[in-house]
Amino acid sequence: MSGPSSASDTPITDHRQLVEVLASGEKPREAWRIGTEHEKFGFRLDDLRPPEFDGERGIEALLTGLTRFGWTPYRESVDGKPERTIALTRGMASVTLEPAGQLELSGAPLETIHDTCKEVGGHLREVREVADELRLGFLGMGFQPKWRREQMPWMPKGRYRIMRDYMPRVGTLGLDMMTRTCTVQVNLDYASEADMVRKFRVSLALQPVATALFADSPFKEGEPNGYLSYRSHIWTDTDPDRTGMLDFVFEDGFGYERYVDYLLDVPMYFSHRDGEYIDASGKSFRKFLRGELDVLPGALPTLRDWNDHMTTAFPEVRLKKFLEMRGADSGPWSRICALPAFWVGLLYDDAALDAAWDLVKDFSLAERNALRDGVPRLALKTPFRNGTLNDLAREALKIAHAGLRRRAKADSCGIDESGFIEPLLEIAAAGQTPAERKLELFRTEWNGSVDPVFREFAY
Repeated sequence: MSGPSSASDTPITDHRQLVEVLASGEKPREAWRIGTEHEKFGFRLDDLRPPEFDGERGIEALLTGLTRFGWTPYRESVDGKPERTIALTRGMASVTLEPAGQLELSGAPLETIHDTCKEVGGHLREVREVADELRLGFLGMGFQPKWRREQMPWMPKGRYRIMRDYMPRVGTLGLDMMTRTCTVQVNLDYASEADMVRKFRVSLALQPVATALFADSPFKEGEPNGYLSYRSHIWTDTDPDRTGMLDFVFEDGFGYERYVDYLLDVPMYFSHRDGEYIDASGKSFRKFLRGELDVLPGALPTLRDWNDHMTTAFPEVRLKKFLEMRGADSGPWSRICALPAFWVGLLYDDAALDAAWDLVKDFSLAERNALRDGVPRLALKTPFRNGTLNDLAREALKIAHAGLRRRAKADSCGIDESGFIEPLLEIAAAGQTPAERKLELFRTEWNGSVDPVFREFAY
């Protein structure tokens, strides 16, 4: 989840300004970049519990330790208390905290997946060095496998306090989403409104494929939970006003204007003013535009407010000044690199994008939603037409692999990016998700305990 926007405080006086924010993301092909984000659970090595924010072994101590690598601390005060370090920045990258202290790297916009993997690897080495000193470890999975919601800590961030109070009013699993999930995402560019629409439609239709391939959240509170991606299931009962498959994206005439209309109907969480979060949860941004927001009487929103508001919608694919792919569970280093490989291969090569559109253009609304509804439990075994989702996954992977080969972005050894998709090709070939592999270990070598996951799958 994002922190306060760095956008300007320019007041919004015209609806066109909202559309222009999205249009300003357009970039020529040579300027397209890859921004990869991943979250991970921290745990104490001695008792596997998640670290609190405070203390000698706390999350703030970890952030402070990371400043030795050139990270600049970002501090925030909540409820008038002294400022605390809640994030780090270095160039265009940042390290931020999810509500229960899940550590997120929001990577810089980079040219190749080679660069992304180098960035991720460097970050994990830095975290490991500091974490070892604090006797902490970090795990990449989609859902916290052991601890109950009430055992998870809360980070001192103003927006999370507001969301924590609001979530139970609109769904039953929103607090689990905040405290017990981790994801890996990739942010990709578009050249024009038409290019955005095409990429948005392809990525929405194929998002269930990513969810299935990355499914890695089969445990809850030490036991199998009946799902392969419980993280994906959680989004189905978090907040219907700001989640889902966005069926309107496939309607004729979809573009920036229609997405702005959608965002205006997403209830607000807050406005960040003078270093404080003003609770506007459940209120209308349309009223804000008219100066009728009762918690800020007479005030007009700024571009900073709008950029903040855009981060509070959580659909399967999100449009800001780029497209965010949001369907995947977190996982090990190889799959952090595989996610951008999958989507770059599909969306950044014209022939691949054409082939991917041909693959999905005749999906009905019912089929798209049936795939979304089926993958949390069944993943690659979700029924689809005359086969399963794995058949669709294999076709999509074939297209993505060819797209990466045609991109021909080589490293210093002359190796292109296509190798980064290999972990996904292996999953599809075996028909076994990471979640199913862990369930098999749970039943056999782990003797019905999830504790070994913290040792065998930690970074």
